[in-house]
Amino acid sequence: MKNYTKNSITVLLLNVLFFTALMGNESLQVYTRETVSLSGNWNIIVDPYENGFYNYRWEPFDQMENPWLSAFFMDARMQTSTDLIEYNFDKAETLFVPGDWNTQDPRFYYYEGSIWYRKKFDAPGKKETDKVYLYFGAVNYRADVYLNGVKLGVHIGGFTPFHFEISDLLKTNNNSLVLKVDNKRSKEGVPTLNTDWWNYGGITRDVKLVVLPEVFIRDYSIKLESAENKKVSGSILLENCSEGQEIVFSVPELKIKLKLNAAQNGKANFSFTAKNLDLWSPDNPKLYEINIIAGEDNLSDLVGFRTISVKGKQLLLNDKPIFLKGISIHEEFAAEGGGRVNEKRKAEQLLDWALELGCNFVRLAHYPHNEDMIRLADNKGILVWSEIPVYWTIDWTNRETFANARNQLTENILRDRNRASVIIWSVSNETPVRPDRTSFLTKLVEHVHSLDDTRLVSTAMEKHYKKDDPSVAVVEDPLAEIVDIVSYNQYIGWYDGLPAKCDTTEWEIAYEKPVFISEFGGGAKYGYHGDADTRWTEEFQEDLYIRNLEMLDKIDGLCGMSPWILVDFRSPRRPLAEIQEDFNRKGLLSEKGEKKKAYFILQKYYNDKK
Repeated sequence: MKNYTKNSITVLLLNVLFFTALMGNESLQVYTRETVSLSGNWNIIVDPYENGFYNYRWEPFDQMENPWLSAFFMDARMQTSTDLIEYNFDKAETLFVPGDWNTQDPRFYYYEGSIWYRKKFDAPGKKETDKVYLYFGAVNYRADVYLNGVKLGVHIGGFTPFHFEISDLLKTNNNSLVLKVDNKRSKEGVPTLNTDWWNYGGITRDVKLVVLPEVFIRDYSIKLESAENKKVSGSILLENCSEGQEIVFSVPELKIKLKLNAAQNGKANFSFTAKNLDLWSPDNPKLYEINIIAGEDNLSDLVGFRTISVKGKQLLLNDKPIFLKGISIHEEFAAEGGGRVNEKRKAEQLLDWALELGCNFVRLAHYPHNEDMIRLADNKGILVWSEIPVYWTIDWTNRETFANARNQLTENILRDRNRASVIIWSVSNETPVRPDRTSFLTKLVEHVHSLDDTRLVSTAMEKHYKKDDPSVAVVEDPLAEIVDIVSYNQYIGWYDGLPAKCDTTEWEIAYEKPVFISEFGGGAKYGYHGDADTRWTEEFQEDLYIRNLEMLDKIDGLCGMSPWILVDFRSPRRPLAEIQEDFNRKGLLSEKGEKKKAYFILQKYYNDKK
């Protein structure tokens, strides 16, 4: 994008930028590259009426031929004593990035709306032909992004990465990066108005600058096709290259070195067989260094090789049966007063708690977690269920809602498709069985298959009871016919009767597929004790787990479970004074990491499970 001027942005250009950002960028591999971090304190202006974005006629400033200086993205200054500019980022307060605003300042605890962020930075060192990209790990929920008064675009969706090329807009010094971040919930959103987790607003993940040569390695994909013959295949995508551009791909430890040539579209496919390949698994999380060189660019990464498949009612990892000893996790770390996980060490603590529990699997609910989490799972040998926030009931017939969900799914898969730990892509959680919903989700499942044919696809469904026999619980859902494993949530003993109901409930699941219990559980406040018939006591939760595990163990084809949930987490749906206090108390650990009695029940079950 060239020939920008600070005060001239056409409506057409903005519409193109908006559409492009909403529908998603091509993936850009950034995690293992050298980058310039823009973390730290950013100046902020709280703007609940969005006066910095709209004029008094509710017309967007950034779609005007000459935006007023009142537009916050202009980052203007008073030049004379008569100038009328009603904001000043230089004198504004600050918030730390990455981070949510809700837990950084008590005034913003319940705030939902717009906050403007501004960061000043100097251009990184670069050659004349180099490209500079601005990369965001995630911003919740809508991000309008401006650099030096020019709109880069819009990204919608609070948990997936996006980027913009900014080479032609950079100044040598004192660049002004401005974002309007809006976390207001909407009926058309993904997720929609109603969730059971906190709507943390802000620039919640890292912001980075990455400098790349003119011809660079945009991304790659790699997969193990067969655990038996150890055949590996993949592709490499270059940007700005000529047809025939040489690429060198190597795996030093396996003594693999391939010379490839890019096609006209910049893509090169490869394959090799390595009989000495050591397969990745929870017992052996082996990672290999791979190197890719193209012209002046080189990219290194660590990858594991494994297969995941189903055979009848068996789940197979590397062609061998495996039981998923799992737990569900929210991307929250309240132990130190914080909200969204914004540091690698916090992500690692959550996974270490899961390992101590005896887990080999985690369900990352209900949205894509930070890339740190997935990379750490690779290192630690933890299998992962990854999902997008198509949660409860969304606007199933709205085209923009579907495009939004599809884009979030795309960005999630493209970011994590090379991670051995990820074995299941999930397209939704607890959605109602009805035709428009089934059509919506079926198209998402088909989209997953078009992007990645190496992993399983599922969704967290629900159960009901037989009309003629209420003691028999059944799972009947059209989605069960098209997903790879039958996954469902059930809360017998908490929302559905008392724990003793588990003793008399039988299960009827008429699908020749593995069965996975994606949620069960109940609430307890750490340190609150009583008998097993008193809700919210640790004893009630303990009894619920004992009875549920005995009941679920009898299900034919049971391949694993991820009880709800590892740690107590914030939710505005949970206001009960002296018990919940804005926390969902179904955690096996308190928000401070303290172990409840049910923790030890599940730990023993997993340790005894072969």
